[in-house]
Amino acid sequence: MVSVRSELKAMSHSPNKKVISQSVREQIKANRSNSFKIGRVTEWVVPKLLFVCASLSILVTFGIIYTLLKETVTFFGQVSIIEFVTGTQWTPLFQPQRFGVLPLVAGSVLVALIASIVAIPIGLASAIFLSEYAPDRVRRVIKPILEVLAGVPTIVYGFFALSFVTPLLRVFIPDLGLFNALSAGIVVGIMIIPMVASLSEDAMTAVPRSIREGAYALGATRLEVALKVVVPAAFSGIIASFVLAISRAIGETMIVTIAAGAMPNFTFNPVEPVQTLTAYIVQVSLGDTPFGSIEYYTIYAVGMTLFVLTFVMNIIASWLSRRFKEDY
Repeated sequence: MVSVRSELKAMSHSPNKKVISQSVREQIKANRSNSFKIGRVTEWVVPKLLFVCASLSILVTFGIIYTLLKETVTFFGQVSIIEFVTGTQWTPLFQPQRFGVLPLVAGSVLVALIASIVAIPIGLASAIFLSEYAPDRVRRVIKPILEVLAGVPTIVYGFFALSFVTPLLRVFIPDLGLFNALSAGIVVGIMIIPMVASLSEDAMTAVPRSIREGAYALGATRLEVALKVVVPAAFSGIIASFVLAISRAIGETMIVTIAAGAMPNFTFNPVEPVQTLTAYIVQVSLGDTPFGSIEYYTIYAVGMTLFVLTFVMNIIASWLSRRFKEDY
């Protein structure tokens, strides 16, 4: 027994164990050194990569603006900007040529207005239901189904408007033509319902639960809490969703190209055919317009007009969000 203990004691003080312990310690130290070097390289590389990505998006935006400005300036070198802004006739592809953009702007605004009348009440009501009334199980089912509408190709919406909505409207409006602003606006409104509902529901969900509970403690009903407490508290997000949805409606292309017609009428009559800014760009971009002609440069002038409209809408949405923002 004594001999075994002495052997174990001798092994514990043997040179081999010291060598092994020293080699393990050196290996751990080397691994820490390598990890430190890799971490330093990562900390140097990742911020540069993120900066490149952010700069790329900014450069692309400036590139788009530069392209539009360059060609638009060429267009206004041949056409009076006063005629373009105030004219009520748009016939650049026919003789005599007229370059008043107001018919296209009126068509875009008319379609967006009809879409807003459809989308805002339905989208807001859906958001209130999902936020305040729907159980979790129902919300998990309804919200993805509602958001599927956002994934449907817009050309499918266009044929839906042409082949289903217009014949249905003819039952109530017998003199309605095949192409009209009403059916296009209704279907654009259906398309932007998910945007209004989703963004508004997110804004309502962000309202603290304690505010709701305080209203319930004062004897308010669920409807009163929804309309008089939650909606005012989430007003900035709701308004932003409205403006962004309207901006999306103004920029819609395929639905209005298929269903609204190609008649640049300066009218606000929804049963008449109209042509929007985007629909005209599609019409001229088919390849029949000679490059470098005045008709070709109208694409960029109309595109700049559309860019200014959507840019102004986004600025309004941002201002409204800051103006009515509630801090909790």
